[in-house]
Amino acid sequence: MLYPIRYKMAPKERMAARIKVLRDRRGLTQEQLAEKAGVSRTYLARLETGRQDPTLSTLEKLAKALGVRVGRLLE
Repeated sequence: MLYPIRYKMAPKERMAARIKVLRDRRGLTQEQLAEKAGVSRTYLARLETGRQDPTLSTLEKLAKALGVRVGRLLE
């Protein structure tokens, strides 16, 4: 389980927190993850703060760049 993500959070907030936690655990900056995933750093920042909803293709790119399945981002 990835802490400190709480199940009382809204799904969008959990996903945003999960992306950030996974990125941090891999020692990646937003810029590095954005480059690996083929998205802009500003878009990634909006995803991590819950201000933007990702498309399925973006979730797939992020999951691949983080080395996890898409479902892991949505837990």
